[in-house]
Amino acid sequence: MTKFRKLSMDELDRISINTFRELEKRPVIIVLDNIRSAHNVGSFFRTADAFRIQKIYLCGITSSPPNKEIQKTALGATESVEWEYSANTYDTIKKLKSQNFTIIAVEQAEQSIKLNEYNISTENQTFVLIFGNEVNGIDDNTMELCDHCIEIPQWGTKHSLNVAVSGGVVLWEFAKQMNLQL
Repeated sequence: MTKFRKLSMDELDRISINTFRELEKRPVIIVLDNIRSAHNVGSFFRTADAFRIQKIYLCGITSSPPNKEIQKTALGATESVEWEYSANTYDTIKKLKSQNFTIIAVEQAEQSIKLNEYNISTENQTFVLIFGNEVNGIDDNTMELCDHCIEIPQWGTKHSLNVAVSGGVVLWEFAKQMNLQL
């Protein structure tokens, strides 16, 4: 029987925050549209750090650092991941769309594409992934600006994942399709 030994913190080859900031990032930007829970926001920061995501936009009622609840789940990732607060999601998406980024809603919607069927091409392309409010999802006006809508396939009774869990699933798929390595 194979025995496994957990790696120590020293064996994980963790990089410094300054090194992280200087490294190439995946061409992915996260937009959090009116996320109610600061714990969910913190989870997004930690996941963005893990997958070396370019930036997070915190929009509307979404909490921003410094915040004790964000820090509890982010574990310091608010220092490594670039972020910006914007009062209005719609205006933020219009600005990003004007930069020729591919705007993608992560939402259950008509004509959405299943995440496992969505193919990306990273050649000179930056993806903006919008994650919506835990109850109401992405604002309808913002949805109209999107180039694509992707949905995580689900087979249970709820057809609902926590927004931060959804973020982890989607970002993993994007990292996988971008061949994981930078």
